[in-house]
Amino acid sequence: MYEFDIERYLNVRSAHGASFSPDGEAVSFLMDTTGVPQVWTLDDAGAWPEQRTFFDERVTFASWSPERAELLFGMDEGGNEREQLFRLVPDTGEITNLTLHPDAKHWWGGWRHDGERFAFSSNRRRESVFDVYVQDRDAVGTDAERVFDGDGWLTVGGWSPDDDRLVVTESFSTYDQDVYVLDVASGEMEHLTPHDGEVRYRSVSWGPDGESLYLVTDRDADTLALARLDLETAALTVVEDGGDWNVDGVALDEDTGRLVYSRNVDGYTELHAGELVAPDELRSFPDPDLPRGVAGGVSFAPDAEQFALTVTASDDTANVYVVDVETGASERWTRASTAGIPRETFVAPELVRYPTFDGREIPAFFSLPETDTGHGETPVVVDVHGGPESQRRPSFGRVKQYLLANGYAVFEPNVRGSTGYGKAYSHLDDVEKRLDAVADLRAGVEWLHDHPAVDPDRIAVMGGSYGGFMVLAALTEYPDLWAAGVDVVGIANFVTFLENTGEWRRELREAEYGSLEEDREFLESISPINNVEKLDAPLFVLHGENDPRVPVQEAHQIVEKARDRGVPVRELIFEDEGHGFSKLANRIEAYSAVVEFLDAHV
Repeated sequence: MYEFDIERYLNVRSAHGASFSPDGEAVSFLMDTTGVPQVWTLDDAGAWPEQRTFFDERVTFASWSPERAELLFGMDEGGNEREQLFRLVPDTGEITNLTLHPDAKHWWGGWRHDGERFAFSSNRRRESVFDVYVQDRDAVGTDAERVFDGDGWLTVGGWSPDDDRLVVTESFSTYDQDVYVLDVASGEMEHLTPHDGEVRYRSVSWGPDGESLYLVTDRDADTLALARLDLETAALTVVEDGGDWNVDGVALDEDTGRLVYSRNVDGYTELHAGELVAPDELRSFPDPDLPRGVAGGVSFAPDAEQFALTVTASDDTANVYVVDVETGASERWTRASTAGIPRETFVAPELVRYPTFDGREIPAFFSLPETDTGHGETPVVVDVHGGPESQRRPSFGRVKQYLLANGYAVFEPNVRGSTGYGKAYSHLDDVEKRLDAVADLRAGVEWLHDHPAVDPDRIAVMGGSYGGFMVLAALTEYPDLWAAGVDVVGIANFVTFLENTGEWRRELREAEYGSLEEDREFLESISPINNVEKLDAPLFVLHGENDPRVPVQEAHQIVEKARDRGVPVRELIFEDEGHGFSKLANRIEAYSAVVEFLDAHV
């Protein structure tokens, strides 16, 4: 049996975020070999990659110019999410900060086709709203042109084929967006998707003729479908129906009409490639031959004969693959290190469903360690995803694999409110129904109690962000079920969270959780901080000092209240992190402490 400490598992690397160079000869990607994601390039499958950036902070994306041997990449500072945009010339190593507004966020919107200009949205003018900007590739700082003043959450989806327009999406909540086309010269914005109620419009791409957009939407169904939006008539036509599952996204090459779209089937990605033979008709190619897991981030080569993407699985770390569009044949280009841990020791989960209080079946991934004997001796960590508009999918988890290698089982439920199972399922935890999702956790523990492998007295709950709230809520609503809890950057008090979260996020968060003006009393009633008298299990709280989403005060107040009650509690705050831990040294310190905590109490 192989034995490696948590530090070794945290040194498992990942490669993701691929982008083809304009000559098609190289692929850039992000890899965390140095401890945080940096830009690397590769000229061929399995060749030795070359590191191109050398920062202590994480790089968040990198995109090749369509015409020049240069990239544009994003980077924030200390996890503050105020991303700045930089230009990198790989041949010389020259890097230029193009934005120079460290107090503002900058969301990448794409290169113009000639590579002379790029677009982005930013909250420079006012923290709570995002405007649309266009900037020359060699301009810096204040030289960006503000082409549209927004009054909400705007993101740019790319330039039209003739480079005179931008597609812009406005988000009102995770489940409600609108699509616009912005004339860059005049600043006129055309609203294409007026609607009542909540409708998702996502993954918007320009059609080859510039007269239509391709996107995924649930306007007329419970799940997302691939559709075409006609710019002249605003008519929406379904191109590919997702059926019972969501079409997650689409990538389209404007020159050839070739496209790749993905379906999320019980968390696993099904990838499909094709070619538009008419505006609403798709000729299919053989499905890409890829490992079963989670795939995305498609980047076409300049000739669209190949595309690069990221693939990960529960039992293998993320790597970049390149796929032949017409045949589906694939080749893994990167070899992200597993830190000397044999891949065959990584454990894949079983997909299970368990009944909950209202008769629904809740999907979950359940992984058992090789040491399990089936005689009720195995401790379990119930790991709850964040969001809540998110989904636990079968991707690689370093901490999870360490726990499995050291005798823990891991249970990962997709409780009500999770995405991936239709619009109706995702709304089952809205506002006054919030604690129904916590009841789904209780039902999951009851299912575990009946499992022959599980020791019912040794079940812990762990989660981050909204998952951290779920941890605290589970510990206070159902205190008898848990041996311990680990809260990472979690919400303890919905009122103080909404009052102090970043101004650009508050309106979107209120759409999910309830508003301070109308729902304050209810938000106070379900906040774990106000039910702390029920807390008995040992608690570990971890947070980043610079967290713009869930301010660090959420950690301080729950720790103080728990200590006042005499509950065993530990707090660990990282001064150079935000909403999660991006730096390797911090991750090692954080999860080494988590492992010690679990070993002591579970």
